[in-house]
Amino acid sequence: MADFRSILVPTDFTETSDRAIDWAIALAARLGSTVTVMHSYEIPIVGFPDGALVATADVASRIADASRNGLQTVVSRRQDSPVKVDGILREGVAWEEINHVANEIDADLIVIGTHGRKGLARALLGSVAENVVRTATRPVLTIHGPRG
Repeated sequence: MADFRSILVPTDFTETSDRAIDWAIALAARLGSTVTVMHSYEIPIVGFPDGALVATADVASRIADASRNGLQTVVSRRQDSPVKVDGILREGVAWEEINHVANEIDADLIVIGTHGRKGLARALLGSVAENVVRTATRPVLTIHGPRG
């Protein structure tokens, strides 16, 4: 049986992510593990045939501040939980940063919420959870969001 000392939970600040965090905390309480909640954001860059549109420093700063505040809120709401909950903020492609952080903190398990999008929504938005499941070198547990 695996020894789950460290559990990583990515968040995109949705109800689905909250379910995954709460599930991970409940599991960590039973196993004596710690939980690290992480969020990754990207600064938008839009490419055109004649160049690119890059976010201004002000827009980039506001995105970073909003991400930091969101993560602090998620972590502070769980400070009374029975396990240690920390937060990590990263800039970059979400699924890549999740794998980097998992390796850096030596996570024994990644718990990630999945929205279960299909069709056009999935094609346009992609699936961070699917990319993590396919590329992670650590066990991944997916938690489904509420059914719409």
